Amino acid sequence: MPAITINHAREHIGEQVTIQGWLYNKRSSGKILFLQVRDGTGVIQAVISAVDTSALFDQAEGLTRETSLVMRGTVRADDRAPTGCELQPTSIDVIHSPDVPFPIDLKEHTPGFLMDQRHLWIRTGRQVPILRIRDAVFRAFRQFFHDRGFIATEAPILTGTSVEGTTTLFELDYFGDKAYLSQSGQLYLEATAMALGNVYWIGPAFRAEKSKTRKHITEFWIAEAEMAFCDHAANLEIQEQLVSYIVDFVAGERKQELQQLGRDPAALRAQVKLPFPRIDYADAVDRLSKAGHDITFGDDFGAPHEATLAEMFGRPVFVERFPSAMKPFYMKRDPKDEARVLGADLIAPEGYGEIIGGSQREDSYAALVAHMEEQKLPLDAYQWYLDLRRFGSVPHAGFGMGMERVVTWLCGAAHIREAIPFARQINRLYP
Repeated sequence: MPAITINHAREHIGEQVTIQGWLYNKRSSGKILFLQVRDGTGVIQAVISAVDTSALFDQAEGLTRETSLVMRGTVRADDRAPTGCELQPTSIDVIHSPDVPFPIDLKEHTPGFLMDQRHLWIRTGRQVPILRIRDAVFRAFRQFFHDRGFIATEAPILTGTSVEGTTTLFELDYFGDKAYLSQSGQLYLEATAMALGNVYWIGPAFRAEKSKTRKHITEFWIAEAEMAFCDHAANLEIQEQLVSYIVDFVAGERKQELQQLGRDPAALRAQVKLPFPRIDYADAVDRLSKAGHDITFGDDFGAPHEATLAEMFGRPVFVERFPSAMKPFYMKRDPKDEARVLGADLIAPEGYGEIIGGSQREDSYAALVAHMEEQKLPLDAYQWYLDLRRFGSVPHAGFGMGMERVVTWLCGAAHIREAIPFARQINRLYP
């Protein structure tokens, strides 16, 4: 009997097959046993009758949750099942049977308990579709840029300088020198873009923010792109095209997983109709103030502000031209107003907050030095970065996307910790 995965079971109606997986759940209806078997691609129900196969029935009745097994049988059509079929087993080979009960019951548990059991929690109902959707988001990002001729590159995790300020850095000893875990690969991608033109990468980033919100984790995955000969307007266009592409890709490839999570693929697609709205920071502050928020020009946006803006538009919205005092040194100033930057944040709908931050980068050596001196940054540590403006500088732009925030939004998850296999938070380093 050929070994198949559960997501392809419907293609084998009427055939005898082998399924390798784990017992997810079991229930009985008199002389009939219903076994739910999972294999990472899906769940299939196996039906065993005591009348037809008493020995197999007795064996199955003794199985415990998360028993690993090899099950052989015939695939039968069943339109009531999520997979459109069920399995009529003829044999079960047990690989390993747990000798203690599985600690996570199919009922409500506290978030703390589930996070302590994260290594086992990821096997359960909601978590499997979330992690499969995460896989699709990562592949969509890579495919989007590959199809457009971008070159995949890498950035170091250990760095000697800061990208987004020094207050959220993880510092460590590097053979007697100070080093930091990277907050972003952006500065290095700028260097690579000057060699290769248009580049992208996905890698881990670390921010020592002592934040306990549902949108923050200390170790996350950032997807970034840098483009030579690119300005602010073109930067926004590629960002909205990327987000629309990712949503369309996930809605097509992971339709079943989205539906398992209560998400409507068609509704998600409708949210990302191009182009996305663009709103000036000053206009955003004015709208928020009129909506009852206590906010003035120069204030940063918090979660309630982002949620209100998202509600106003019902789809992703760019907030652009922030005050320069609020943003990092590398952002290019707006030539129409030097107190503003040619940068934007992309706010996701449904209150999921900022998912992309990007800008045109400062390409003038003199202007970049002036910005760094304003922020009292040590020029010596950034000489290599300044060299990019000394040798063939060009207008260039880029952005970074928080992958877990995108996954959280698409899945409709309540907390970002569900969007990564093993979350690192200020109070969590286990498991």
